[in-house]
Amino acid sequence: MGSDGKLPTSATAVKGPKGWAQRFLNVGFVAGFLLVLLTYALVSQQSQRFGAVVASSDDVTASITSKQAIKAPGEAGLAQEDGGEEKAETTRPAEASADHHQHQETSGDSNQDDQQQPEQEWRPKAVVTEEPPKRDNAAAKPFDNGKVVCTTAGPYSDTCDVFGDPYIRRTMSGIPEVTITQLDSTSASSPAPACTVRHHVPAIVFALGGLTGNYWHDFSDALVPLFVASRRYGGEVQLLVSNIQPWWLGKYEAIVRRLSKYDAVDLDRDEKIRCFPRVTVGLRMHKEFDIVPEFSPDGQRLTMTDFTAFLRETYSLPRAAPISLKQTPEKKPRLMLLHRGHYRKIVNVPEIVKAAEKAGFEVAISDPRFGVQVDELARSVNSFDVLMGVHGAGLTNAVFLPKGAVVIQVVPYGKMEPLAKLDFGDPIVDMELRYLEYSITAQESTLLEMLGPDHPVIKDPESVHRSGWDKVAEYYLGKQDVKLNLERFTPTLALALDHLRQQ
Repeated sequence: MGSDGKLPTSATAVKGPKGWAQRFLNVGFVAGFLLVLLTYALVSQQSQRFGAVVASSDDVTASITSKQAIKAPGEAGLAQEDGGEEKAETTRPAEASADHHQHQETSGDSNQDDQQQPEQEWRPKAVVTEEPPKRDNAAAKPFDNGKVVCTTAGPYSDTCDVFGDPYIRRTMSGIPEVTITQLDSTSASSPAPACTVRHHVPAIVFALGGLTGNYWHDFSDALVPLFVASRRYGGEVQLLVSNIQPWWLGKYEAIVRRLSKYDAVDLDRDEKIRCFPRVTVGLRMHKEFDIVPEFSPDGQRLTMTDFTAFLRETYSLPRAAPISLKQTPEKKPRLMLLHRGHYRKIVNVPEIVKAAEKAGFEVAISDPRFGVQVDELARSVNSFDVLMGVHGAGLTNAVFLPKGAVVIQVVPYGKMEPLAKLDFGDPIVDMELRYLEYSITAQESTLLEMLGPDHPVIKDPESVHRSGWDKVAEYYLGKQDVKLNLERFTPTLALALDHLRQQ
């Protein structure tokens, strides 16, 4: 049988079952050999389409030769909204703890048109369609392929040290995938490409796009991992950026310039063959918006306090500690109240301001927008002793607070405490800030009035979680606002004040 499904037309007849078997084996061998040659030709042509980045030693060259766009099954594309912020059109349940930030905005939870659509009746599904992934923070196990050492077993990221995937979340759609090929520089038949630019500093390859553009993801997915990867080099490192976003590099220019003394290279458009003594491909995210010291490269044991101290130095922030009420009891600690202009906003802000002032705070309401300068925002936040807001991207600004300050996270109704702890609670503690969490009741959520007490969203939040992440995000992050019960909330303000009295 030929490859086209027809009987072979050879003039020589082969008789008997053994003859036919032998002939099939011969044909299969020839077809397999031709397939190998065809595959080799296609791979060779593909590898010549892009410029190369190589990490060379005396006898081995590891070459980043090709990239291809990848998209996971069932994953939505990205829509451009709000001055460069990219948001997922729909969210995959498998990325529940990360992709919910499509409902969080940029640096100050900027206002958007938030007109309510007529409510349609919804009931939870009886069967679990897909469980969110297990967040295992166990150390990833590297594998060593000659001079290429890759780590792929972590919960979020693939990274390679060349002496994977350049975006921090390995399943993100629309991000080019980097292929690492090892070449023998001594081979006469297929030698490594000649260097057109030879660098004397190491390089880090990473990608922008994806969820960057959301303020929280800017830090969790890019700035924190980039700090961990590059800090060991003291600025003597070249950044090679795939899917480059010039506006992003401009927004965080002060941070990027301190991590690398060299202009970032646009990897997608660069046609040079650059040679480095060492290349790290991809950033590694230890946890959401956090650092695990034992996972730091070269035994540095970096922490989130190292990162926040780095930011204070970068932006010349004057305060390294909050107010000391022991030394200056006559002064009032300052509280910044983050005001969201749309979903998850506090609807009784004036009452909260009065309660906080009565407790002994000086209160300022903050509503920074997307276009605000980061250095200006950093200086403003650093002047406060307490940062308070509903779960959302604005709480990312805790990185600019002085060590020992207080963060109050108001957690929306709907069993959202695990997510709140993962995204902000744990990182804030690791910044050596005092973390206070206030979870609202159904009576403090506008969902109660919208849906009624017998709706599953109110009556049985666990059933909503079992139905999938889309409904969790739709209702608990996207449709509810908050009206704090002052009698319940006032003790939280008292705890914050007591902490500052101990400083």
